Amino acid sequence: MTDAELDELIANCPTLYHMAECGSWPAIAKYGLLSTSALMDLYQVGGARRAKIELAHRPKSVAIAADGLPGAVIRDQIPMSDSGLKRALPPRLQPSDWYALLNSKVFFWLSLERLHKLTQAEAYRNHIHDVLEVDTRSLVTAHYERISLCPINSGCTKPMPHPRDENIFSSIPQYPYAYWRSRRGRLERVVELAIDYSVPDIAAHVRSVVAKRGKETISVIY
Repeated sequence: MTDAELDELIANCPTLYHMAECGSWPAIAKYGLLSTSALMDLYQVGGARRAKIELAHRPKSVAIAADGLPGAVIRDQIPMSDSGLKRALPPRLQPSDWYALLNSKVFFWLSLERLHKLTQAEAYRNHIHDVLEVDTRSLVTAHYERISLCPINSGCTKPMPHPRDENIFSSIPQYPYAYWRSRRGRLERVVELAIDYSVPDIAAHVRSVVAKRGKETISVIY
């Protein structure tokens, strides 16, 4: 991706979206936006419990707690399955490898349409979520070297387990933007923006935080 292509991407997708657990914004503002791995480091989750959360499929959200910290929830992975990943991954990778990779990153959608596909999915449509609306240029400028871009929903194998491996994530300079521009509309040339481990300064890049159920905005939190 050239600098001009990056400018085009930001112009087309000026806002990034992250769906978080309802009520989680105060903790996110204080501690940063944390990947699953970073969250377990903060809460000192280890041993067999950590392996079950980090290396295996989570059919349900998992609550964690630690002295001196607010309660936190590690979200489920309902859109994925072991069977789907076994079809999608090359033989050298196991589902546990993919879960570990995804759990090491913080993810953002580049379009409201993609966000709404998630908030309106059967598993989530009746729940209220904190949705962070993030300034794309601000975040990219601050974390350029730590960002990877992905042309698919890497955390979904339903209904179609699209082929993937770790190389589906590309750094900004290496992302094949021209290839996807020739094949997709302007909001689909990049599907996910991911940042390794955590975004400790996320509050500096957030434009607003809203409580959302499905497509409906229930309230403005921030």
